[in-house]
Amino acid sequence: MFVEYINSLTNFEIFFLIIGFIGQGLFASRFIVQWIYSESLKKSVIPIQFWYLSILGGLALLTYAIFRKDPVIILGQSFGVLIYARNLYLIYSSNQQKS
Repeated sequence: MFVEYINSLTNFEIFFLIIGFIGQGLFASRFIVQWIYSESLKKSVIPIQFWYLSILGGLALLTYAIFRKDPVIILGQSFGVLIYARNLYLIYSSNQQKS
């Protein structure tokens, strides 16, 4: 069934399907990074890599959603990317004030 689906796609559609899978992989990997980091410190911590993976995964998924013309995913990922970027801004602002 999956092979039939892939064979029915154009190269352009396959390109965006790959972007979608990469985005999903980046987005999911942020939890693995957070888990490993927290385990190493023996407390729950969100490392800065979590936010970068969130932005990269969110942008890839947003790109895929725009290609698919899916308003639900477009709206969700748009807000998510803004929130992730804002968190990075707050982290860097806080670090600069400490210096």
